[in-house]
Amino acid sequence: MNKKLMIFFALLMTASMVLAACQPQVITEEVIKEVEVIKEVEVEVEVPAEPTDKTVVEFWTTDNEEARVDVYEELAAAYMAENPDIDLRIIPIEEAGIAQRIATAQAANRLPDIVRMGIERVSAFAADGILDEAAAQATIAAIGEDDFRAGPLAMVTNPTSGAYSAVPFDGWIQAIWYRTDSFADAGLDAPLSWDAINAACDALPGTGNLLYGMTLGTDPGQNYPIQVFEQVAISNNAWPFDVDGNVSMNTPEMVEALAFYADLQRCATPGPQYWRGAREAYELDQAGMLFYSTYIMDDLVDGSGLEGGGNVEIPVEDLPGNTGFAYEMAGPNGSASYGQLVTLGIMAGADPVAQDVVAYFMDGENYLKVLALAPFGKVPVLESAVEGWGGLSDYFANYSPETIAQIGNGFDTMQRWLFRPEYDATQRAVIGDMEGRLLISQAISNIALEGIMTPEVAAEWLQEQVEALYAERQAE
Repeated sequence: MNKKLMIFFALLMTASMVLAACQPQVITEEVIKEVEVIKEVEVEVEVPAEPTDKTVVEFWTTDNEEARVDVYEELAAAYMAENPDIDLRIIPIEEAGIAQRIATAQAANRLPDIVRMGIERVSAFAADGILDEAAAQATIAAIGEDDFRAGPLAMVTNPTSGAYSAVPFDGWIQAIWYRTDSFADAGLDAPLSWDAINAACDALPGTGNLLYGMTLGTDPGQNYPIQVFEQVAISNNAWPFDVDGNVSMNTPEMVEALAFYADLQRCATPGPQYWRGAREAYELDQAGMLFYSTYIMDDLVDGSGLEGGGNVEIPVEDLPGNTGFAYEMAGPNGSASYGQLVTLGIMAGADPVAQDVVAYFMDGENYLKVLALAPFGKVPVLESAVEGWGGLSDYFANYSPETIAQIGNGFDTMQRWLFRPEYDATQRAVIGDMEGRLLISQAISNIALEGIMTPEVAAEWLQEQVEALYAERQAE
């Protein structure tokens, strides 16, 4: 019997019993009130609606600034309009918290479908078995494998399986941005080597309005220090594993790199610092050098957004025109450039619709809308998008053609610990683990800020930590 009819008959029986309990020919006001209450109860009873049959797709993105999330939401809404049976949910997350968020979701058996993540996460997640490599392979094929630039595809290739672990999405190139006018006033060479960087560190404070030579990445809770240090390490031929596969975090080259990096704090902005403080100090004419990605280029024109709202007011006339781009660093034992590839990981257990969502976000005008969020920091991985990317922003006109070319071709020259050819999947996963646990950031803070470690002690601590991570991975 229908649930609502059953409730109705039950209420009628209750009313009859109430009337029967009264005097035979007398219906009092109290009885009338009780019957009215019963009628009100009957009217308020509702049967729950049947659940919808929409497929839910969760898309976690580290493009978490409000304006960027709005564009992701706009694309998601357009996708759902074309696919009304899909509920596509955009969930912004913090880059530094990805590993913890994924671990929590995995423990709850609630992994998302798609995650925007840096390349350093891919090997670790692939080794953990939480990336759907078959889905990534199929998605790349659907988009057009020949359209992807060779460098990004090589970066997402699993050296063990030979399969693509994730879908390349966009990326950026990192460099030392420096005040060419202040360098000229102080008679300094461009900061393309350790010697030139050290000379500028000592000479820049007090030049013009500059208070500091630079802002150094030292915050132990942020990825920024490792992103800067890795270029320093590679420029001294310091790597986490040697050619025989042994952990090599305590080599003389690594100790030298830690010492060089930490010693730069002598001319740097005080306190734990990460990318936001570095960016603002440079824009405010306080620091003469800045380790930063190409994301900075529009900010040097308009001033970057402040946490409390509004933008930095840049006091320097034509800051972009007075800014140089030192994309390469020469150390005692080598040289290095550095950059980042951002990927879309399709997680294990993801609904097959996730493949179509990724392809939709990377299709034609949709992809250009994503790149347009920060054209300088989102270098396209698709050859077909390069021409359109070049016209996405008037800010390109503020920089030299040489700088623009270096950015556009950056995927062909950038280096990372992860990309060393002889590293296997386990070793790459360990490098991802190091990043996820912020080991380098902690070591740098302990040397440069806390003063509780020397470079030698920090290198031995890193050796122990990475050996433990490697042993855990090998035991799996």
